[in-house]
Amino acid sequence: MIKGLHHNAYRCRDSEETRKFYEDFLGLPLAHALQIGESKTGRETNALHTFYELDDGSYLAFFEVPDVDFDFKDQHDYDLHIALEVQPDVLEPMLAKGKAAGIESRGIADHHVMRSIYFRDPNGYVIELTAKTDVHDENMNPKTNNARAKLDGWQAEKVA
Repeated sequence: MIKGLHHNAYRCRDSEETRKFYEDFLGLPLAHALQIGESKTGRETNALHTFYELDDGSYLAFFEVPDVDFDFKDQHDYDLHIALEVQPDVLEPMLAKGKAAGIESRGIADHHVMRSIYFRDPNGYVIELTAKTDVHDENMNPKTNNARAKLDGWQAEKVA
């Protein structure tokens, strides 16, 4: 059975540029770096796989593969974003820190169940720092929030 998330992995343009954002700016320690010279199928490759540790023991990971083209673009929130949970008192200082550092920063957005700020990392990914509100757990409970009925209604409306 699935225990939890170990890591999510993404491509990066430059491992050091990525480290500066995730370790120096966000405070996620670089936990591991693995240089890969051969794929599991025996193909020669040149990649660096880095891992940044979150407080819960999971990781955000990145692959820098200089010799393989990848279409880096500024992602739209609806297409791809990485949401990291923080305490509520972290939002305002981090938003100010991002703006002072010249990092694309926006927020604070009130989503009822959480409040969030957003940054763009050096690879074009949107990073959301989010803090739960007092109604978060109640609203996220599938036993009482009618999530399945809402999904079924959405599906029915799309077809109509």
